[in-house]
Amino acid sequence: MIKGQLSHELEVSMPAAMVWETYGTLQLDKLLVKLLPNVVRDLQVMEGNGGVGTLVSLTWFHPDTPGFSVYKTKLTKIDNENRVREEELVEGEYLDVGFLLYRVRFEILEKDDDLSIIRSTIEYELAEECVMYASLVSINSLAIIAEVAGKHLTEEYKAKLKA
Repeated sequence: MIKGQLSHELEVSMPAAMVWETYGTLQLDKLLVKLLPNVVRDLQVMEGNGGVGTLVSLTWFHPDTPGFSVYKTKLTKIDNENRVREEELVEGEYLDVGFLLYRVRFEILEKDDDLSIIRSTIEYELAEECVMYASLVSINSLAIIAEVAGKHLTEEYKAKLKA
């Protein structure tokens, strides 16, 4: 079995608790549909209410394949105290080519009162005979999500401060 991990960090100028209000809920997923309509086409909550066990179907544009891909994820961890959210792929995408595990983790770290870090991590396990697919794993999409969501949330935060 092959195991791997990729991470990305982005600093945002707002309190970690406020970033977590979006990242710790399905608001993040819904925000991506709104902010990235050419990338994230559709989001369906298949089961659950946004807590651990919630099953989500996502239709998104994958640059390596023609058209849109559909996959399902399950929220496996929401730790409000430490601001950690994890979800695992349960159907489609990487599982179709031999991945045994594909987990995404979002951590919101407090740097100071008005500065936080969005840490996005991908963890994966892959069957030995499918090692050639390890190169498909990229942190780029999570980096883009952090940048777009971080910018949007920061703009909203600054607007509230001015009001």
